[in-house]
Amino acid sequence: MFFSGSDSHQDTSGVVLIPTRLVWPYGGRRVFVSGTFTRWSEPVAMSPVEGCPNVFQVICGVPPGFHQYKFYVDGEWRHDEHQPHVTGNYGIVNTLVLTREPDLVPPNLSPRTPGSRMNMDVDNEVFQRVVTVSGGAMQEVTMRSSEADVEISRHRISAILSTHTAYELLPESGKVIALDVNLPVKQAFHILYEQGIPVAPLWDSYKGQYVGVLSPLDFILILRELGNGANLTQEELETHTISAWKEGRQLLYGQVNEHGRPAEKCLVHVGAYDSLKDVAVKLLQKGVATVPVIHSPSQDGSFPQLFYLQALQLRQDATSPYGFFDGQRCQMCLRTDPLQKVIERLANPGVRRVFIVEAGSKRVEGIISLSDAFRFLLG
Repeated sequence: MFFSGSDSHQDTSGVVLIPTRLVWPYGGRRVFVSGTFTRWSEPVAMSPVEGCPNVFQVICGVPPGFHQYKFYVDGEWRHDEHQPHVTGNYGIVNTLVLTREPDLVPPNLSPRTPGSRMNMDVDNEVFQRVVTVSGGAMQEVTMRSSEADVEISRHRISAILSTHTAYELLPESGKVIALDVNLPVKQAFHILYEQGIPVAPLWDSYKGQYVGVLSPLDFILILRELGNGANLTQEELETHTISAWKEGRQLLYGQVNEHGRPAEKCLVHVGAYDSLKDVAVKLLQKGVATVPVIHSPSQDGSFPQLFYLQALQLRQDATSPYGFFDGQRCQMCLRTDPLQKVIERLANPGVRRVFIVEAGSKRVEGIISLSDAFRFLLG
């Protein structure tokens, strides 16, 4: 496994090579990769990713099949323990399985140089890359996915969502707990903590229906009110009911009707046999991230049965004032910030997690979710 150079050996036997991106994310000064696809003789030099000096990558042409490989980092052979690995002839090695060859380039794409070897440069999102070897000559051509391809993908996704139901998402065995709206808030939160669940639907026995959900966000908002010296005190939490808190929250945030009373809100839910397409549309239209799956055996909707509480994370608009990161609602804090600041961040509408970043570099050091804060404060 020792080597004298860094140029990779190119096979000219006519074998189809699949471009494969290999990554070493753990830093180093000089990083190479070698494996069965280089005959363990000529490691390939890896380059730092722009903007990420600790991440090295390279794209190698690899024939279909089972392969083993290792990284040569600053004179030491290493493997990535977070990727598939086995013990082989060269110690612990990473493994790679390529099961099929890529589609060949369509005939209407003209080559740049003579010969029969092709190389298609890759754009991370919309390009495909195909490498074939024959006779040593090389030519490059680029192909972008067409609008027709995009429409076909959309149609297939729509068909899948339309033919499957919410019931199919339910686990075979899951804990389902509902809380009565007349329970004291403090007792309700302790039940959630003891049962190990972050959210529960609310049952109104007078109306005979589910009327809402109690989530860690309610807990965070109550803590903020206590910290701000608002009307609600710690003593009142012993007797303050969920129903009273929900009404007070609506008044606090201006969710009232023309008479100044809390506005009537219907629980957003889905049926067990609603299609996944209908579920997705409802989540988007209602602007919610969590829906209970409720089934009623009678036509009038009486005697509803709660199957499960299914949570889905919606994409946040990049123009939102509450932050945007990788399609998820978020805020950022430093590890030195007080807990009160984290609570304030989590209390912002739509925020479900806070990213803990390093001062100056903004490097992410951790994530605190509503559920994390809930468990910590009640633990």
